Amino acid sequence: MADHRLIQLENIIEANQHKFYQTGKALKQIRDDRLFRDSFEAYVKDRWDMARSQAYRLITAAEVIDNLSPIGDGVLPQNEFQARVLARFTKAEQRNIWRAFIASGRVLTAKNIRKCTHPAKKAKSAKKTNTSTVDIISTDYKTAVMAMLEQIQTAQNDDWQATLFWLKVMKEKIIRYER
Repeated sequence: MADHRLIQLENIIEANQHKFYQTGKALKQIRDDRLFRDSFEAYVKDRWDMARSQAYRLITAAEVIDNLSPIGDGVLPQNEFQARVLARFTKAEQRNIWRAFIASGRVLTAKNIRKCTHPAKKAKSAKKTNTSTVDIISTDYKTAVMAMLEQIQTAQNDDWQATLFWLKVMKEKIIRYER
């Protein structure tokens, strides 16, 4: 059964090698259903003389097309390179970028699609910068650091005599933890 399905999918790839969407969908199913013998990388190299990276680009491009299909208004990326521009964004971001691209009336090229990604890049970078490091650190970690800072301040007041003691305690705890 699996051999029959593999032959069917290989026929799809062979007939549609110039059509990135069908090829990507077939490769995805071969990969996901593990219809190859050794490794996916070896399979695409031996059977299709294709690098693993190219196979994954085709799979990702097909996933982008699947995501955009409901809103494509008949216009979708025409090649893997155009779809690749959108691949690094979330599904929602891909759709927003694609809507902006369609609304722009620009000619369908990867460069023009990329121009519509700038607002999404800015939004992503704003999200990253708005999240302060303090928000990411756990409460337990903050408490431990504050306690350590208090101990350092105490050590400074004691002319650093307590520092050697605390370093020894920390070393022992680390050694116990590693075992």
